[in-house]
Amino acid sequence: MFCIGNVNLPNRLILAPMAGVTDLAFRQICREHGAGLTVTEMVSAKAMEFGDKKTPKLLRLAPGEHPASAQIFGSDPECMARSAQRALEISGCEIIDINMGCPAPKIVNNGDGSALMKSPDLAARIVEAVKKAVPVPVTVKFRMGWDANSINCVEFARMCEQAGADMIAVHGRTRSQQYSGQANWDIIRAVKQVVSVPVTANGDVFTPEDVPRILAHTGADFVMIGRGSLGDPWIFERANALLQTGELPPLPPFAARIDTAVRQIELAVEDKGEHIALLEARKHVNWYLKGVSHVRDFKKRISALEKLSELHALAEEMKAQITD
Repeated sequence: MFCIGNVNLPNRLILAPMAGVTDLAFRQICREHGAGLTVTEMVSAKAMEFGDKKTPKLLRLAPGEHPASAQIFGSDPECMARSAQRALEISGCEIIDINMGCPAPKIVNNGDGSALMKSPDLAARIVEAVKKAVPVPVTVKFRMGWDANSINCVEFARMCEQAGADMIAVHGRTRSQQYSGQANWDIIRAVKQVVSVPVTANGDVFTPEDVPRILAHTGADFVMIGRGSLGDPWIFERANALLQTGELPPLPPFAARIDTAVRQIELAVEDKGEHIALLEARKHVNWYLKGVSHVRDFKKRISALEKLSELHALAEEMKAQITD
């Protein structure tokens, strides 16, 4: 077993939290295909304080989605502590994660997310406050630093550990890079060498083969997979097999993959209603078609979906025409 604090995980693979992507339906699909830990979309501490009605919905877990982590963001220690308690109460999760890595302008302009890497003393107070407020492990996700001139993740990692973090996750890019360029795995290795708590490596894990590579390069305990899982939940089970046996199973045939896409949208319909789920299906289902030939017309039609019945019909048409 692999552990974060007193929480046991079945394997070393974590689905990264991605706003607008890792909803209940997608997380459930990834768990079924081998993700050892899933993390909710990030939720605003301030929004919880003000009683925002949408926020609790983001914290709902899928049936059997345990262990799970709820991710919160904010820059006021007391508010973050209260919100951690509330997130734990709503979700029933086993871990609270603090977002100190989001690079989005609307987040950092409020002093949240990766802006906290410019204020390590404040970040430390947040970790301490959250750790005191909840009886479960507390983890922190952050980046290399704010920009190329302020790469401080090694010192930041030490600070998080001293403040009480039970695990840290490092994305090998600066805030100014957003998601451009290449992730720096060397800096993740440097972080791993200075802390005793588990370290999760994140950045540029797009294939199952990338998983043993990043583990060997960084010495990390866990791997967090984000964009590499979009339309490909099988990256988890295939990477797990590669780690365990040294052999890489093939992707399932196209028919099975598109059936999984449809099931994900069906779960989303149950969770958030047909209208919203089908709007979001336009991106999710198209992700499942990455690398598939002769689907240009299908992609256009997917981008106009409005009803689940339309998706069912389109999926059957694709299965009849597309073979691996």
